[in-house]
Amino acid sequence: MKQNLTVQLDAEVIRLAKALAARRGTSVSGLVAQQLEALTAADERYRRARESALGMMEQTRARGGRQWTRDELYDERLHRFGS
Repeated sequence: MKQNLTVQLDAEVIRLAKALAARRGTSVSGLVAQQLEALTAADERYRRARESALGMMEQTRARGGRQWTRDELYDERLHRFGS
């Protein structure tokens, strides 16, 4: 079921959004809906991945395996990805 949502935006943002929507063959409402759907889907993927990772870590801990600290995981990520 579709529902309405009211947002307040700067006039310049609205002007630019209308032009963008016209170029894409949609409406400003359509643009907003697409972006919110993408944002909520990405958040849901992150939530599921986080739950999965925490579950795997808990299983490892329950079997007497390694227990990582936040700093260890962060350090490993920095070294792996070169940041």
